[in-house]
Amino acid sequence: MLSVSRKVPLRRLTRSFFGSPEGGKQSLVILGSGWGGYEVLRGVDKKKWNVTVISPNTYFNFTPLLAGAAVGTLEFRCTVEPVRRYTPQVQYYQAWCDKIDFKRKSITCVSATPPVSFGNAPPAKQQPFQVSYDKLVVAVGAYRQTFNIPGVKEHAHFLKDVKDARLIRTRILECLEQANQPDLTDADRRKLLNFCIVGGGPTGVEFAAELHDLLHNEIAKRYPELAKLARINLYDVADSILGTFDSSLVSYTERTLRREGISIHTNHHVEKVEKGKLFLKDVGEADFGLLVWSTGLAPNPLTSSITEIKKRERTDRLLTDTYLNVIRTDGTVDPDVWAIGDASSIEVDPLPATAQVANQKAKYVTKSLNKLANVRPTHDDDASKIHVQEPFEFRNRGSLAYIGGWRAIYDRSKTPGDPDKKFMNKESGRVAWLLWRSAYFTQTLSLRNKILVPTYWFLNWIFGRDLTRF
Repeated sequence: MLSVSRKVPLRRLTRSFFGSPEGGKQSLVILGSGWGGYEVLRGVDKKKWNVTVISPNTYFNFTPLLAGAAVGTLEFRCTVEPVRRYTPQVQYYQAWCDKIDFKRKSITCVSATPPVSFGNAPPAKQQPFQVSYDKLVVAVGAYRQTFNIPGVKEHAHFLKDVKDARLIRTRILECLEQANQPDLTDADRRKLLNFCIVGGGPTGVEFAAELHDLLHNEIAKRYPELAKLARINLYDVADSILGTFDSSLVSYTERTLRREGISIHTNHHVEKVEKGKLFLKDVGEADFGLLVWSTGLAPNPLTSSITEIKKRERTDRLLTDTYLNVIRTDGTVDPDVWAIGDASSIEVDPLPATAQVANQKAKYVTKSLNKLANVRPTHDDDASKIHVQEPFEFRNRGSLAYIGGWRAIYDRSKTPGDPDKKFMNKESGRVAWLLWRSAYFTQTLSLRNKILVPTYWFLNWIFGRDLTRF
């Protein structure tokens, strides 16, 4: 196909491979395969829409389980769902969306696969291709936030993708085997076994808790001398960790983590990162064997490059109305384009960039699309005023975080209503842990993972985590 693209003009290639939909069905293009895009892909009626998915990832990440996968509590396959489960009913291209032309209703894409080459011939230059749409869902998500601190991208690990979890697990086991070499001093062993986490949000806290469980169970059994030297340090720039949770639950979490030997350092600013060294403002430097960076989200380059749509300052998130349609810079609404997930924000009601928000927005857009497929507006109708359901309303189901030792916290005190009258308003300990496990078990999307997740939980409870490195 690449050889054809060098000989055939882009316009002809576009018409041949991405032509008008058959059978009178309109074209729906979904950008992204995260919490927003994948939910739309799952729920949209493929009999009513010609669906095309553009995403650099061939899978959906079930992000709440990544911390467990990074230490071997779960296997990596438990945290992903394949996009190609829905092909050939839908068309999928592993590619980046480089540009959106809202007037011509087309997007320009660049392949996310490696260039093709055979023998000694140089790789063929990858040509951009175009996909036209009738309706577009922008769910490209956000990138990892580094605040442009020198050395973070080069020397830190992130935890936003199953590939990140695989690299972290490999590095943990590598640190243990390096520290086990007979020619190392105890001082060097302590440096290798100092595990640092920057970011005191739910992801950072849950990873610290999962790592603590690993060190105090399997590592203590198989590397008893090394386990005594291992340390976990959690750093955050704020006054406390878990800033979105109720203060009583935060205090409980901090007491629990400190009692288990996890050091919490608040009001700490990272100046730079070098290989094996973390430099902290007004504190000095800290040696580490593994650094996990979890400090929030940065704008996606695609949303940053868009100039036709209004955006929220600082975050570059696309602004939408309460029906989740994007708002043009002149104040009008584009009825054919929706933006959901971390790449978007409702203009009058900004919501946090969480999986829960993205998932609910995706369900809302899916319902709208399935109803719109049956609507045939006349020439006199204003498309921007055709709404098939009530405005989007977020229903906060609470927040969960695992804190180690079969304990968790659950907070829904910030949901509307009288906090004193709500059932299970705030929970901690074993009850919250049962809620945490049952919630994520029920939210797993496929029957395969509904079987695999509890199976691996049970197997690891019986036999322990696998410490094999390969």
